[in-house]
Amino acid sequence: MAHVKIYGRRDVWQDRRGSVSDAVHRALTGTWGLPADKRFHRFLLLDADDLVAPRGKDYLVVEILCFTGRTREARRALIAAFYDDVAPTLGLALDDLEVIIIESPPENWGIRGVSGDELSLTYRVDV
Repeated sequence: MAHVKIYGRRDVWQDRRGSVSDAVHRALTGTWGLPADKRFHRFLLLDADDLVAPRGKDYLVVEILCFTGRTREARRALIAAFYDDVAPTLGLALDDLEVIIIESPPENWGIRGVSGDELSLTYRVDV
């Protein structure tokens, strides 16, 4: 299970949401084996004055909220995929992309009427 929050400037990313979502999803399916039909992305696009950061106007922050259980190597592989694949695909300088993985125990999630630790998934979260 992974939910993705994508923060950036509205004037830069509004019309590119599809390509951003596709690139992010390829990284998640390629490294963590998430099923292609499990895309949970939220765009939190901000006015230029609402995103204060010492970066360029293309600055993009990607937060990945997921169950605990993935190995250190799996987390590092995902971050590498963002810099090796996602950034070039989107034409981003490495300084303009930040990726944050936020893990939470499955019992802290409520999904389809049950606690996440009671959920039966068709894919592994302990890669």
